[in-house]
Amino acid sequence: RRLTTAALLAQRLGVSERTVYRDIQALSLSGVPVEGEAGIGYRLRPDYDVPPLMFTSMEVEAMVAGLRLLKAWGGGALAAAADPSLEKLMAALPPQRRVAAQQSRIFAPEYVNQPAVREAFDIVHTAIGAQRLLRIDYSDAQQRESVRVVQPLGLFFWGNVWLLAAWCTTRSDYRSFRLDRCRALTMLDEHFLETSERSLNGFLRTIHSDTQG
Repeated sequence: RRLTTAALLAQRLGVSERTVYRDIQALSLSGVPVEGEAGIGYRLRPDYDVPPLMFTSMEVEAMVAGLRLLKAWGGGALAAAADPSLEKLMAALPPQRRVAAQQSRIFAPEYVNQPAVREAFDIVHTAIGAQRLLRIDYSDAQQRESVRVVQPLGLFFWGNVWLLAAWCTTRSDYRSFRLDRCRALTMLDEHFLETSERSLNGFLRTIHSDTQG
């Protein structure tokens, strides 16, 4: 476009025109060559480009390895997002960094992950984000079965096992559950709010106290 109005930018970005005007001013003050004025429209100078991402080779390899691990061991939704994320990362890198990233020899095999665990991960991940209670049909290491209603707080990866950190409403205490031992997972309609007594930080404090003791 020759010129783009603040009204069109506001509509495309889902913000107010006042926000657009404020951000245009901030960009101009930071040195971005925005041309135009209020009531007429704006444009970026054609020869202006955003500088390339300045990651070190080690930082790039860390991101590549992390995405590969997530694709192999994460839930279905996050695993599906790993490939396009990696493609976008590669596209944004300068050529030298891109070549180095493509030559990374750190891999994660996918065949060891169980489809049921991927499905359980997705349910738990969604419940954590939405702060909704979970009903778990669980079988422990001694094959004892129980049904718990929990507040899901976080997911932890221990080698080849995912653990759900949660506040168990049945036991009125923090508990962790292996996803591969969950016979069934149901996300309930009821929501919860984290408090200082029932939170991820509280769970971590409890773990720290137990290990120190």
